[in-house]
Amino acid sequence: MALRSAERARIVVVLAAACTLSACGMFRRGSPDNEPTLRTLAGRTGPVQADGALPKASEEQAIEAYQRFLAIAPAAKQRGEAMRRIGDLEMERAESRAAAAPNADAPDFKTAIARYQAYLAAFPNDPGNDRVLYQLARAHEQGGDPDRALATLDRLIAQHPKTAYAGEAQFRRGELLFTARRYGDAEQAFSVVMGGVGAKSPFHDRALYMQGWSRYKQGRLDEALASFFGVLDLKVGGRSGDGGLDTLKGLSRADRELVEDTFRVVSISLENLKGADSIPTYIDRPLRTGYAFRVYEQLGELYIRQERAKDAADTFGAYARLNPLDAQAPVLQARVIEIYEKTGFSAQALAAKTEYVARYGKDSAFRQANADGWKKAQPLVRTHLTELARHAHATAQQAKAKGDSAVQKAETEQAIRWYRELIASFPTDAGAPANHFLLAELLFDDGRYADASTEYEKTAYGYPAHPKAADAGYAALLAWAEQGKRAAAPGRPALQRSGVASAVRFADAFPADPRRGPVLANAADTLYALGDGARAATIAQRVVDLQPPAADADRKVAWTVLAHTAFEANAFDRSEKAYAEALRLTAERDAGRGDLVERQAAAVYKQGEQARSAGKSKDAVAAFTRVATVAPQSKIVATAQYDAAASLIALKDWGSATATLEDFRKRYPSHPLQGEVAGKLAVAYLEQKQWANAASEYERIAAASPDPALARDAQWQAAELYEKGASRQPAARAYERYLQRNPQPLEPAEEARFRLAKMAKDDGNATREAALMREILAADQSGGASRTDRTRWLGATAALAVAEPVAEQFRRVALVEPLQASLRLKKARMEEALKAYAVAAEYGVADVTTAATYRTATVYGDFGKALMASERPRKLTKVEREQYDVLLEEQAYPFEEKAIALHEVNAGRSSKGVYDQWVKNSFVALRELRPVRYGKSEIAEGVVDAIR
Repeated sequence: MALRSAERARIVVVLAAACTLSACGMFRRGSPDNEPTLRTLAGRTGPVQADGALPKASEEQAIEAYQRFLAIAPAAKQRGEAMRRIGDLEMERAESRAAAAPNADAPDFKTAIARYQAYLAAFPNDPGNDRVLYQLARAHEQGGDPDRALATLDRLIAQHPKTAYAGEAQFRRGELLFTARRYGDAEQAFSVVMGGVGAKSPFHDRALYMQGWSRYKQGRLDEALASFFGVLDLKVGGRSGDGGLDTLKGLSRADRELVEDTFRVVSISLENLKGADSIPTYIDRPLRTGYAFRVYEQLGELYIRQERAKDAADTFGAYARLNPLDAQAPVLQARVIEIYEKTGFSAQALAAKTEYVARYGKDSAFRQANADGWKKAQPLVRTHLTELARHAHATAQQAKAKGDSAVQKAETEQAIRWYRELIASFPTDAGAPANHFLLAELLFDDGRYADASTEYEKTAYGYPAHPKAADAGYAALLAWAEQGKRAAAPGRPALQRSGVASAVRFADAFPADPRRGPVLANAADTLYALGDGARAATIAQRVVDLQPPAADADRKVAWTVLAHTAFEANAFDRSEKAYAEALRLTAERDAGRGDLVERQAAAVYKQGEQARSAGKSKDAVAAFTRVATVAPQSKIVATAQYDAAASLIALKDWGSATATLEDFRKRYPSHPLQGEVAGKLAVAYLEQKQWANAASEYERIAAASPDPALARDAQWQAAELYEKGASRQPAARAYERYLQRNPQPLEPAEEARFRLAKMAKDDGNATREAALMREILAADQSGGASRTDRTRWLGATAALAVAEPVAEQFRRVALVEPLQASLRLKKARMEEALKAYAVAAEYGVADVTTAATYRTATVYGDFGKALMASERPRKLTKVEREQYDVLLEEQAYPFEEKAIALHEVNAGRSSKGVYDQWVKNSFVALRELRPVRYGKSEIAEGVVDAIR
C-alpha cells in the first residue's frame, strides 16, 4: 500500500536534515560530545511549523535526498529503509504520471520495479519484505505485466502467510486469475479472502461478489447464486426503500453499483435456471424476505428488456402469489395487468384483475397486514370489480341468447360474485338497494337459495323503507323454505332456525301484512319440531292473541304447539286444556284427531304421575282412574290402571291393590306390564301374610323373568315361602325346580339339596336322604373355585353322613369261624369306613372334624373289641385257648392304642377352644380306656397332633 502524503513529507524532511547534519559532522573537529549524531537522530524529528504543517517536498526531491543518504552512509542501518522508500517514491511518481495522462500508453513502473527488486536482493530475509513484495506486485500489475504480478503475489503468500496484506493479496490474485480465465483458482483465492485470512478485510464483500462470478463462469449457477445472494444480504438486507434500486438508503455510490451489478447477474443466472420458479430456493432466511420482491422485479425487468412479456408477467405474478401479504405484492400484480393489457392478452388481463381484487379487496388478509397499502390499492379494486362484473354480466346475457346453458351458468356465477364483492366493498353506493334486490332475484332464479335469502333480507331490512321491502322479506322466507327442502338431514335444523328468525323479523317489521298469521304459525310449528319449546310457545301465543284473529288452521297449529310445550314443561293441567282447544278446532274425521286424543290422555296420566311423585297417592289414583273417562280407547288406559294399583300399594290398601292387579291380569293378558304384576301381587300377598299365594307369584316371576339371577332368586324365595307356610310338598317341588334350573351357583344349590335331605329325613326317606348327601358331597368336591365356607361345611356334613352307612356295614361284620375269611371282610369294611371318615375330617370343619375323629377312634376300638370277642376255634385245649387269647390280645392292642391316640387328638382340641359333644365323648371314652390317666378331673397335656 502506498505511503500517505503526510508520512512521506515527514520522512523527506527528517532524512534531508539527517544527511546535512552528518556531512557537517564529518568536517568539524573538536566538536562537543553532545552534538547530534546519526544514531541520536534516529529517534528525533525535525522542526514543525507553528500551524502543524510540514515542509512541502516533491517525489523527485525526496528521492534525491534518499540517494544522497545512501551515497554518504553506505553502511548505515537505515540503508534498507531508504532503499524501500525510494521504491515507494518511484511507485508514486509513476502513478502520478499515469493519473496526469490517463489516455497515454501504459505507465512506466520499471524504475519502481528495479528499486524493489534491488531491495529484495539486498535484504532477502527482512521481515518487512511482505510489504515490498506487495508493492512490487502492484508495480507489475500497473505496468501491464499481470503474470509477474500474480507470481509476485504467490511469492508473497508463500513466504509471508500471516502478512497483513494477505487479504488484499489474495483478492488481487483472484482478480488476476479471473482475468486469466482461471476461474477455479480465482474462486479459491476469493474464498480465502472470505475465510479466516480476510474475514475482516475491506475486500470481503467484493471477494464474495467475485466468487459468485468465478462460479458463474464455471457454469455452477446454484453456487454462484449463493455467493450473489450473500452480497445482497450484506448490502440490501435490512435497508428500507420501496421504489427502484436508487431508493435504497445508506448505500455509497460504489455499493450501489455493486448492488445493481449483483442484481443483474442474479437475474441472468435465474433466467438460465428455471426463472422465477428458482427464486424461492434462495429466499431461505428472514433477511432475504425483505428484498425478495426486488429479485422478482429485476428478473421481470430483464424479461421485459428481452421482450418476453409472458415470462415477465409470470415473474411479477409469482411474487404476488407467494407473498400475498407483502406491501409490494399489489404493485407487482398491477404490473402483470399492465403488461397483459399493453400486449393484447385480454383473457390473461381479466384473470390478473380477478386475482387482484381477490387479494386486495375489502375482506382480504392483505388489508389486515398492510392498511396503508390496502388504501392505495382500493381505486384499482373498484375499477377492476366494475369491469369484471360488467364483463360477466354481458357474457352471461349473450350466452343465454345463444342457448349455451353451460356458459350462462358459469358467467352468472361470475356476475353474482362480482356484484356481491362490489356491493360489500362499496356499500354507500346509491344503487346498493337495487343491486341487492337484483342480485337476490338472480340468485333465486339460479337456485342459489342460501345466497338469495341473505340478499333478500338485506334488501328488506338493510335500507330505509321502500316499496319492495315487504316483498323482499317474504321472498327471503321462500328462499329459506327452498333451502330446507333440499338440505341433507344433518344440516336442515340450522336452516330452519334461520328461516324462523327471518319469519319473526318479517312479522315485526310489517305488522299490517296479511301474511303475518301463517308466517308466525309456521314459525312456531318449526321451532317446536326443532326442540325449542320455549320460543315456539312464545310465538304460538302471539298467533292466538292476534287481532283480528288468525285463521282456524293457524290457531289450531298454535294451540297444538302450546299443548305440546306445556306438556314438555310438566305443566300437564295447562297441556290438557290446550289439547282440548286444539280438539275443538279439529274435525271428527281429521286424521290427526286420534293423536291429539292420545296426547290429552297422556296429559291426564302425567298429572297422576306428578301427584304420585309428590306423595299424594290418593290424587294419583284419582288421576290414573280419570284417564279411562277422558279417553276410554286410549292406549295408556291399561298403564293407568296398573299405576293406580301401584298407588294403592303405596297407600297400603292391599286388598284394593290385589283386586286391581288381578283385574289387570285378566283384562290385559298381553300387556307389556304383565311381567311386573307378579312382583306387585307378591308384595301385596306378603303384606297380607298369604305365604302360599306370594310363593305362587314368585314362581311366576321365576318362570317368566329373562334375567337368570332374578329368576333364580325368585324361585328360591318361592321355595322358602312354601316352607314358611308349611306347604311341605310345594316347598320340596320348588327346591327341586330350583336345582333343576340352577345347578350353579354352587352354594345355593348345595343349600337346596341340604334342605331337601332334611325333608327326606323328616319324612323317614333314608334312601332319598343318603342320595342327596352323596350329591352334596360330590358337588362340593368338584366345585373348584366356586366353593365357599358354607359349601365346605355342607360337604363335610354330607361326608360324615355318607360315612355312617359304611361304618354300619363294618360293625355288622361278625368275626366267626372260619376266622380268616370273616377277619378279611371285617378289615376291608374297616378300611372303607376309615376312608369315609377321613374324607369328612379332611374338610377341616371343626364340628365335623371332631365327630369324624371320634367315629374313627370308635372304628379302631370296635375292631379291637371285635377281635377279642371273636369266635374261638373249636377243639382247643385249655393251654391252646390261653395262648390263642394272648395272641388275640396282642393283635387287638394296636387298635386299642390307635383309638386312644385319636381320642386324645380330639380331647386335645379343648385347649384350642373346641369343646363340642364329640370332644366330650372322646373324654368319656378315654376315662374308660385309660381310667388311671383320664379318670381325674384334670386333662393331661401332650396329645397326638393328627389322625394316622
